[in-house]
Amino acid sequence: MIEQYVQIFIKFFFLFTPFFLLSTFLTMTQNFNSSQRKQVAVKVAIAVVIISLVLFYLGNYIFMLFGITLDSFRIGTGILLFLSAAAAVQGTGKDQVTNHTSDISVVPLAIPITVGPATTGALLVMGGELRQSWDKFIGVAAICTAIIAIGIMLYLGNVIERLIKKQGLTILAKITGLVLAALAAQMVMTGVLGFLGRT
Repeated sequence: MIEQYVQIFIKFFFLFTPFFLLSTFLTMTQNFNSSQRKQVAVKVAIAVVIISLVLFYLGNYIFMLFGITLDSFRIGTGILLFLSAAAAVQGTGKDQVTNHTSDISVVPLAIPITVGPATTGALLVMGGELRQSWDKFIGVAAICTAIIAIGIMLYLGNVIERLIKKQGLTILAKITGLVLAALAAQMVMTGVLGFLGRT
């Protein structure tokens, strides 16, 4: 149980690309004061929790509605995730806009920066894989814990920015990209083996 919880937590912590999100958050809120940044951080965390839970619980229904197999979705998600990983490593992610007059907590910070296409696919796959109520509870708890951890990072954004600077964030974002590439490869492999009847 604890091992499953830790595995899901680590997986989704990196799937939410926390360091790229933090870098984008700091850039987009550079004209905000500390209190405003903290308010945005809380809103982002709440929005991501709601979006993630909806996707997690809708997974099976979406598969049934469109007649999509779990293995085919694994392969498609793995490919999207690999593209996201390549963008993170190469530093060619989403554009970072600095001046905003509207609320940026839901769009673009929650969607699509935190919960992008690849993360959406991973949430749907996870919801389809975990069929037992207890397993779903562990999955939800791990995902929510990962989001809370990322929310705390954003909340402490001013402190982190002073400690590791922009270059440090860039390095961490590239490391995240490497982890995402490994997750993508594993997801595609699992899907292919499922099609071949070996799982």
